[in-house]
Amino acid sequence: MSAKKILLVDDDVDIIEFMSYNLKKDGYIIETAYNGIEAVKKAQIFNPDLIIMDIMMPEMDGIEACEEIRKIESTKDTIVTFLTARDEDYSQIAGFNAGADDYITKPIKPKVLSLKIQALLRRNKETKETPTNSVKLEAGNIIIDKEKYIIFKDTQEYILPRKQFELLELLASKPDNVFTREDIFRRIWGDDTFVSDRTIDVHIRKIRTKLGDNIIKTVKGVGYKFVG
Repeated sequence: MSAKKILLVDDDVDIIEFMSYNLKKDGYIIETAYNGIEAVKKAQIFNPDLIIMDIMMPEMDGIEACEEIRKIESTKDTIVTFLTARDEDYSQIAGFNAGADDYITKPIKPKVLSLKIQALLRRNKETKETPTNSVKLEAGNIIIDKEKYIIFKDTQEYILPRKQFELLELLASKPDNVFTREDIFRRIWGDDTFVSDRTIDVHIRKIRTKLGDNIIKTVKGVGYKFVG
């Protein structure tokens, strides 16, 4: 099995060196960048399996860089996880809105970093290997193209960040079925990922903004369901 490639992005040289040293010991191939502009360029050349990126950086911050990476065909599905300060909910929510898959809190602990990366790469591998009966899912006036990551509503085409796409796909897979918040967390983020309670709410709000307020119904105290 070939070694996985990781792109590390941070304007703090010490953090880059710390992560690079520990991850190389774990057998990963490492490339580095020190701002968002450099990250976008290197992501296209290096074609990493995972990008670990700080949010606050000069020239182009991590949020903007993630948005640009998601627009590029070769990197739109690359796993992106942000580095954030502990309990920095705003940065975590902004990161998920930009299309991030997860976040790692500072200060970084080598063992936690290693386990987090293993979980992200394993989850991504399982997702790719899970067979689907059809590449398109139709629910009401919504068509979800699971191969191209495109949503169609009344012939209009929409592009959603990865987690929003997966959340909509989950809800639309069983229209009128109520998915609890716990079930959504487990299916979309996995058992080994801890995110803010507001994360689902933010993603739902973003989906509604693009596709309409009535597409997803909130079942108070329980969760959400797709109503089309």
